Amino acid sequence: MTTKKTAATSAPVKKAAAKKAVVPAKAAVKPAAKPSARPKAAAVIKQAEKKPKSKVKVVRDSFTMPQNEYQKISEIKEACLEAGLQVKKSEVLRAGLKALVALSPAQLKRALAGLEKIKTGRPNKHPAK
Repeated sequence: MTTKKTAATSAPVKKAAAKKAVVPAKAAVKPAAKPSARPKAAAVIKQAEKKPKSKVKVVRDSFTMPQNEYQKISEIKEACLEAGLQVKKSEVLRAGLKALVALSPAQLKRALAGLEKIKTGRPNKHPAK
């Protein structure tokens, strides 16, 4: 009977020793493993895709133009309203720029050649007498 007790008592010792041996091996593997860096990079990419694209910086500017050409902006806005589209002055100007960009160099040259040359800058508040 003593042999059975010895075998019975030695078996739990072996199991405990085996558990202790497995735990340090797992602990040693976790810090050494670097595959976790890839999922983090993938997560960062997914988050970047979810974020809305950065907004385009808006620039304020002033310009000078003849009154009859400036009035055309209002005419275009009225035409848009009749078509059921409400637009802002800046949207009309941006659409005009888009149309100019679509022109060939020869067409663009003709369009710009037809413009009246005007003096740039702000008018005097007190005109000379």
